[in-house]
Order: sequence, then C-alpha cells, then structure tokens
Amino acid sequence: MNEITGTSSRTTPPADAILPERSLHSPEPGAEIPSHYRWCFGCGVDHPTGLHMRITAGEGLDVFGVFVVGEHHQGAPGLAHGGLLTLAVDEILGSLNWLLATPAVTGRIECDFRRPVPVGSVLHVSARIIGQKGRRVYMKATGKLGDDQGDTALTAAAIFVQVPIEHFVSNGQQQFVQQAIDDRRRGAPAWRPGATSDTVDVNP
Repeated sequence: MNEITGTSSRTTPPADAILPERSLHSPEPGAEIPSHYRWCFGCGVDHPTGLHMRITAGEGLDVFGVFVVGEHHQGAPGLAHGGLLTLAVDEILGSLNWLLATPAVTGRIECDFRRPVPVGSVLHVSARIIGQKGRRVYMKATGKLGDDQGDTALTAAAIFVQVPIEHFVSNGQQQFVQQAIDDRRRGAPAWRPGATSDTVDVNP
C-alpha cells in the first residue's frame, strides 16, 4: 500500500496505461449525470430506500458527487456505515464511465477511511480517471466533509472493467432487464452512441 496516495499496486495504472479521451457523447461539463437505471440503489431516483446520489460531470475525465448521510445509513450510532460509504463512492466512480460512453463493472475497489462521517454530514466526492489499459479503467476518488475544501474523510481507488451490454442482459434477472428495456422505450436516458429505444442502458 502506498501511504501517500492510499492505493495499492493492484489499483495503480501500469506504466503502459494511457489516459483515454473523453467521449463526444459524454455529458457536458457541469451537467448532472442522470440515473442510468431508476431503481439503482446508488443513483436511482425511484428506489424507495436508495442513496439518491447526485453526480455532476467535470471539465475533463472527472466527476463530482454529493452524498447526504441520513439516519438510515448508520453503522455505529450516529455514524455512517463504512459499507454504505464505499457504495456511495463506487457509484460516483462508476459514473466516470459516462465520460467514456462504454459500459463497465467494478473489478476492484479500495477505500481508506480517514475520519468518522456523522449522520447529517454532506460528503463531497471528487473522482477522476487516471489511466486505462485494454478493458481496465483505473480511477481514484477523495471524499471531504462539508464541502470540497473540508476535511478528508476517505480516499478510494478502483478498477472498472469494460464489458459489452450483453453482460447485463444475459446475467441480470430477466424481469428487471425487461423493466429497464421498457423504461428505455419510454425515454429513459441513453448514453451509448447509437442507442435506440429498443436497447437497454443499465450501467455505465
């Protein structure tokens, strides 16, 4: 583990990694990244108990997310559960894939917790892509309390693995895959180039 960056050799881009180009189909800088699936626990607007993450596209290969810690997110009394904090960060890191317009899944995520996150806190997370080799996209994130100038509460590093959309269609429970397809036909946001109303976009 690198004590300065909080990343291990497994989440550090190899020497021959490249910095990918932002897709022409990515959200405009400053635009809110829409929920990729309305029932996603992380960002779904219609999930009754989800985190309802709000994420904004940055200028380059970066995004910014906000997580409001509520009473339902407790682990220890009055403090956010570490697993839920990891989930929130995973959602923000995953949204970076909107900038590449290619679906991907979490291959590995590492979180280092620096200080407690009390209920009622607002965690501001900045995340960016730091490299790519083949299908592996390397990312890192920092979460701060109060605002983006506040105390660092956590750092994270991750590898996302790009997959074809068939990965989700073939492996997901079919009733929910069909629900996502039907939702897309009704105008749910598309982020893949060439997506039509008969295709599904379930996880950037």
